[in-house]
Order: sequence, then C-alpha cells, then structure tokens
Amino acid sequence: MHYGAGVFEGIRCYSTQKGPAIFRLKDHMKRLIKSAEYYRIKTFSIQNLVKGAKEVVKQNKFTECYIRPLVYLEPGKMGLETTSTPTHTMIAAWPWDTYLGSENLEKGVSCMISKWRRIDSKQLPVQAKACGNYINSIQAKIEAIENGFHEAIMLNMKGNVTEGPGENVFIVKNNELITPPLTANVLDGITRKSVMIIAREKGFKVSEKNITLEQLLNADEAFFTGTAIEVMPITKINKKKIGGGRVGKVTKQLQESFFNEVHGKGSHEEWLDYVDK
Repeated sequence: MHYGAGVFEGIRCYSTQKGPAIFRLKDHMKRLIKSAEYYRIKTFSIQNLVKGAKEVVKQNKFTECYIRPLVYLEPGKMGLETTSTPTHTMIAAWPWDTYLGSENLEKGVSCMISKWRRIDSKQLPVQAKACGNYINSIQAKIEAIENGFHEAIMLNMKGNVTEGPGENVFIVKNNELITPPLTANVLDGITRKSVMIIAREKGFKVSEKNITLEQLLNADEAFFTGTAIEVMPITKINKKKIGGGRVGKVTKQLQESFFNEVHGKGSHEEWLDYVDK
C-alpha cells in the first residue's frame, strides 16, 4: 500500500435471460495474474479467482455489478524488496453505473488533451494494471475536471495519442476504426479487443496504428472503451467538436452491438461466465 505495489482488475457482471453473467471473466483474471507476475507477486490460480468472483456476486445477490479483484502485499514488512513478502487477494463488488454517467452514452463526453504524458514502458510495465501506475492517471483526471471537462486524453513521450486515464481511445475516419497500438504504451484493454472483434465482424476496417493529435482532432468520430466506461462517445476535445458535436453512426452501432453481447443477445456466448453455473 505504501509503495503502490499492488495489482487489480475491473470487471462487470450483466443481467441476461439466463441470469447474471460476468463479461470475459477468465480473460480478466488471466490479465490479473500477468500483472502480478510483472511485480513478482503471487496470487491464486485462475480457477480459484473465477470461482471467487462468482461467489461474491452470488452472495450479494447482484444481477448487475462492478467487480474489483485486488492483490496486495501483506502488512508488517517495510521496504522496497517485495519478492519474499506474502500477499493477500480480495474481491469486492458493488452496483456501479457507467463511468462518466449512463446519460452520456447517448450524448457523449468532452475531453481535454492533458499536459501529463502517459507513462512509458521504459519507466514502468505499462501492460500491468498496477496500483502505482494510476498516480499518472489521477493527475490527468484532476486536470480535466478542474478545467471543466469530463475526461482527459493523454499523449505519450513522442506526442502521439495513447488513452484516457482509465480508458482506451478509438477514432473513426472514413468508416475505418483506428486505435493506438500497444507499442504506444496503452493498456491491452479487454473491452478494446472485444470492440475490435465486433467491428471487424460488421465489415469495418480496423487498424492499430499511431494517432497524431491532428488526426484525433480531425476524426469523424471518437470514443472510449473500457470495463467501467463501456463504449462512451467523445463529442468534444479541447474546443473542437468531434463529428459536429454529435454521436456518430459507427459509434452508435458498435455501442449497441457491445451491449447486446454483454446482455447475452449477441453471437459471443463464450464471452459470458454465468454466475449460477
């Protein structure tokens, strides 16, 4: 806790006709274990983590909720050498609306380009969802709120677009979806991957390539993806309206398809872990 050496995940459970289902639960727990490995932290097996998440939802009688596994070091030992320190794993769950508000799913959010640059992979393992990494995100978020925006968008050390404080970024240009590659120092988002699959199945060209600030500001559409934020349209960046300040057709289509999937109305049944099974 003192040094930020913990790892976590954000996962959502959704209501379906077959009961509560956790979206891509095994993928999230695999990433949790991988994050822990970056910091030489040990945790439970994926089978036990999956079982634990389902049990928390079941015991709380939730039909929809946000789930937060957290792996942290045992108290009692001070210092920066952590490899021999025992760890604890907790899983919490609570009802939580779409991050930035469900009302903004229809009208979009405003963003500012943060003065804070996204941490670089030469500084910290950016693919680890580590507690300490998010100090960087907190600074960008506070800056955006203090300047009257919903959220921030961060650039990397080369000046290219990376992500929001806790979300991946997509732009749409001439019906092509573009998102920064992992080499731009973005998190390998699970919602990001899901939306890319959905978009390709719908016939859209999807590319992972560097996005300049100019390309971002001149996009036809833009949106965030993430477990907490789901698929959130971006309609304003700094003083520039994106898509005339309205949610674009492609974003709407992908948003609708994503919500169909998480509620068990899509074609990817394998993405759902039913709590009662």
